[in-house]
Amino acid sequence: MPEAMSHDDVRAALQQMPAWSLEDGKLHREMRFGGFAEALAFLVRVGIEAEKRGHHPELTNVFNRVTIDLTTHDAGGITDKDVDLARAVDEIAPA
Repeated sequence: MPEAMSHDDVRAALQQMPAWSLEDGKLHREMRFGGFAEALAFLVRVGIEAEKRGHHPELTNVFNRVTIDLTTHDAGGITDKDVDLARAVDEIAPA
């Protein structure tokens, strides 16, 4: 099981991922898309990446808005696994 990162390590990771923030002890990102279908297609891509990594993120979709929250519940906090998935999300997110 991965270990939770220190608060300083989380802050350092966030400096390299400007689209993400720390909210309620989780890596947090919100995005807007052109419509529901575009948002849903993005979520499917995120789901595939998450499954490859054995991760189960908190994903929310309301019409054209997507919210992603990442934490590793078994570790009791944010781990390298969460940062890895956040970086993958950044790669597939529209510019």
